Amino acid sequence: MAKRKVNRRQAWRIEKIQAERKARAERKDAQIDAQLEGGDLGSEQHGIIISHYGKLVDVEATDGSEAGDIVRCHMRTHLGQLVTGDRVIWRKSPDAGVVVALEERASELKRPNSQGELKPVAANIDSILIVVAVEPRAHASLIDRYLVAAELSDIEPVIVLNKTDLINEENAEWILPMIDTYIEIGYKIIYASTSTNHGLDELYEFLAGRTTVFVGQSGVGKSSLVNVLLPGVDMKVGALSDTHKKGKHTTTTARLFHIPGGGDLIDSPGIREFGLWHIDPERLLDGFKELRPYIGHCKFRDCAHEEEPGCAFDEALESGAVSEQRFISYKQILLSMLDSDFSPRN
Repeated sequence: MAKRKVNRRQAWRIEKIQAERKARAERKDAQIDAQLEGGDLGSEQHGIIISHYGKLVDVEATDGSEAGDIVRCHMRTHLGQLVTGDRVIWRKSPDAGVVVALEERASELKRPNSQGELKPVAANIDSILIVVAVEPRAHASLIDRYLVAAELSDIEPVIVLNKTDLINEENAEWILPMIDTYIEIGYKIIYASTSTNHGLDELYEFLAGRTTVFVGQSGVGKSSLVNVLLPGVDMKVGALSDTHKKGKHTTTTARLFHIPGGGDLIDSPGIREFGLWHIDPERLLDGFKELRPYIGHCKFRDCAHEEEPGCAFDEALESGAVSEQRFISYKQILLSMLDSDFSPRN
């Protein structure tokens, strides 16, 4: 992805906007400091961020008599970027609340934005549900990007093949063999359909007692799954584009929901592409768990795995121990990383 060039006037406007934002944040921090010194803020309480709105977050109190109450809070600028799932310390203020401290994250899912800046998406996650469907068409390259991100974040990934009621003889020829590849690797697959309620009991069972984030292309049915799993939430569901069978974005901010039987679910904004520019290319192989056993076993230390003599990966491909689909995907992702302006090598 090429960096966007701006002219002198655009650069001046960007700098002006950033300066105004910084000034507003400093004024807000000064106001909070004054409230702290004047004793206008309440006592410290524990909470969890359940949604994020720019400079404001919704915090659910998790202890005391106010447990379960949701308060919209300002954030101290020195805390960095807070995300849905973060556990925080907050205090009541005259107009709402203030997040004053961030507790250590057990895990976090990050992705780079269009400027190549690495940003957290959600925190304290136990598992990632990668939702795919036949419409919009599932692509192994996108699934593998999610899997790499999950593996390198030490978060358990599970693939959900949604809209199984739409599988027919024609699309079964490509979707089922692709899913079988992930089964052979050892990934858990859940087959689901909100139209027929197929697989929903298995989803409930998996989600119980853990914090799970839903990811996937727009239009694969994440919001429909949330509506069925959590009656009363009533998330907006978008129709597919008739022209390209691509989804329209309906979720605009990550939200955390409590599952009645236990556990939490985070629904994230639709992500059509999941860039991995921030990862060192040498670490990419670690994101493909079936390729890890062959790392360091090539005849030559500088092996590029391009049919060099004694390449451990070529031998694994020839023996059928490694999927050709997955190795091609690894090569494609590696090439896109090396070509990116945001690659650590550039």
